[in-house]
Amino acid sequence: MVKSGIYNSSKATARDEVITSTANAEVKKLRSLHDRKFRKQTGWFLAEGLRILTEAVQLGHAPKRLVLSDGRADDAALAPLISACTSSGGRVLTVTPSLMERISRKDNPQMVLGAFEQKFAGRDKVTGSTGSDIWIALDRVRDPGNLGTIMRTADAVGARGIILIDDCTDPYSVEAVRASMGAVFNVELVHTDTAGFEELSRRWGGEIIGTALPSSSDFRDARWSRPLILLMCNEQQGLTDRLCATATQLVRLEMHGRSDSLNLAVATGICLYEALRSR
Repeated sequence: MVKSGIYNSSKATARDEVITSTANAEVKKLRSLHDRKFRKQTGWFLAEGLRILTEAVQLGHAPKRLVLSDGRADDAALAPLISACTSSGGRVLTVTPSLMERISRKDNPQMVLGAFEQKFAGRDKVTGSTGSDIWIALDRVRDPGNLGTIMRTADAVGARGIILIDDCTDPYSVEAVRASMGAVFNVELVHTDTAGFEELSRRWGGEIIGTALPSSSDFRDARWSRPLILLMCNEQQGLTDRLCATATQLVRLEMHGRSDSLNLAVATGICLYEALRSR
């Protein structure tokens, strides 16, 4: 029987009430998280898939809302997610498969997704105090797929986090979170403007290596010592003069074909693994 967009299956518990209507207030809120304006208003973001959500919970990020496809509530693999959500005061919602598609905006969504609280760290976190820290600073990165891939690579090399300078794409967009493959839960995220990064650079005790095409220094010849900030530029415009001035070294990646630049995520990965190799 359907009532206000919810029906109870024959095996239902209170948790198993199945939401069927797009007019449901919880569904509307979750769907709104595809919009940056509403992510900013709520402080929440969406992540999808059992592996990513399990990793999030293991790292101490409990979902505010956990959304399950109908018939999955008794899946043993979901039990830790359900427990983490309910014990932290969140809500578990069960929805029809068609409604899961509407929330995720994918034709073949995963069986579970979650809404999590966004977490940004302050500039005071960027200290290089351990002597082995790597941070990646990104100047006006526009593409969420690139940003997500950089988060994933940063996690892979054990970097502390990402510094987003000025008008960057949202690291908590659905596209960036998907591309990060869960790394969004395991790297620090700091947002600042150019003036804030200049202030940070003055107290930074290590190298700041920036990439710039006019530089005559090959990246393989750089001093990849730690602590390190890798300063990467916007693909179209390059580093500003002010940001170039914060770097202790400027390097370039050689181009032998007609292309005059690499994809930002690719270039960042090359530099990060050179830093890892040179430690």
